[in-house]
Amino acid sequence: MLSRKDNELLVRTGPGTPMGTFCRRFWAPVMLEDELGGPDSAPVRVNVLGEKLVAFRDSSGTIGLLDAYCPHRRANLYWGRNERNGLRCLYHGWKFDAGGQCTDMPNCPEGVTLKDRVKTRAYPTLARGGIVWAYMGPSDRMPEFPNVEILSFPSSHRHIAKIVLNANYFQLQEGDMDSSHTSFLHSRLDKKTYAGGLATSAVFQDTAPRWSVDETKYGLMLASQRAAGEDQYNWRVGQYLMPYIFLIAAQHGTLMRANIRIPIDDEHSILFRAFVRAEQPLNDDDRTAIAAGVMTPEMIPGTFSMQENLQNEYLIDRERQRVETFSGIKSIVAQDVAVTEDQGGPVADRSLEYLVSSDRAITALRKKLLTSVKGLMQGIEPPELANPKAYGVRAVDFLLPRDVSIHDGAKDLLLAGAG
Repeated sequence: MLSRKDNELLVRTGPGTPMGTFCRRFWAPVMLEDELGGPDSAPVRVNVLGEKLVAFRDSSGTIGLLDAYCPHRRANLYWGRNERNGLRCLYHGWKFDAGGQCTDMPNCPEGVTLKDRVKTRAYPTLARGGIVWAYMGPSDRMPEFPNVEILSFPSSHRHIAKIVLNANYFQLQEGDMDSSHTSFLHSRLDKKTYAGGLATSAVFQDTAPRWSVDETKYGLMLASQRAAGEDQYNWRVGQYLMPYIFLIAAQHGTLMRANIRIPIDDEHSILFRAFVRAEQPLNDDDRTAIAAGVMTPEMIPGTFSMQENLQNEYLIDRERQRVETFSGIKSIVAQDVAVTEDQGGPVADRSLEYLVSSDRAITALRKKLLTSVKGLMQGIEPPELANPKAYGVRAVDFLLPRDVSIHDGAKDLLLAGAG
């Protein structure tokens, strides 16, 4: 269990909060690059970390991310005109470039000179891996963008789904770390396998994993061990890349997967669910598996909301639950969301929990973040920011002889590009 005080520290990420300040030290995923059109196309609303922003691509292709509200009379810039290297407010015509500088103030005679002294809040942006990332922290602390392998491949090698969820980001992120639940929540009663290589059979045969957890220069390496016959162990090694990315363990030759999460506010969050092939573009089998509505959910057309949701009870099929799958819910994401979106409410009270040994990854995550946030409150910068190259790791699912340790047997497999 966690004290209510520490729980509050972990789940509140708005401006000025300790966790919000910590999250803003890192490059944050804010939207899909595909949400933006070409130069001078319509602006797009962006709501992350308790802030309302507006994104646009200017005439030169630069992506701007500004405070949604014009500093003049607080009209929303989302309604504005994207024209000639700037976003012009619809109310009185004030115009701002991608860096937040006012470049035109046509409604007053003093605007010719006054415009040079007016700026609105703007955040630096980068496009990596099909996602727009923003740095929302102090300008003098902006770190190098980390060396995350799944973000380095061309668009032909990846598929990324954006999903808006109605729960605090942290309880959803905790579910990513919890390998123990895979043996139950994602299991099948009919013994069939999921397309796309969800997990090896050992995951569903040995339901009580043992953990090896290591702090790293990028976050946490979370390895769950299960019996796989008399002579081997199955190891599922997930990688937590502070503070937004979790690389999901995958068998060699299958799709690499990642969940990238960011808060919208304290009760809503965004999931960017990524599927990547390193050696070649996605093939027809990959695209078929992704589109089947199991590895990624079916969406309400024109939205980032799942068709399976709390209002329709995630379309749970009780007959299917009785004879086919453990959950009776179709998509893997909806299975996860059903048990994490409502843990007593959109913000869980962790002081009421009863944890056991299989929750070691969860306790490690909480300890890591609490230590980091409290350290920053005392002026100690997160050490991961100084180690962007350390982020170049993979998450793997593999077998090892029982007499070989995870650290000796998986050293090369865990490095990006090792295959």
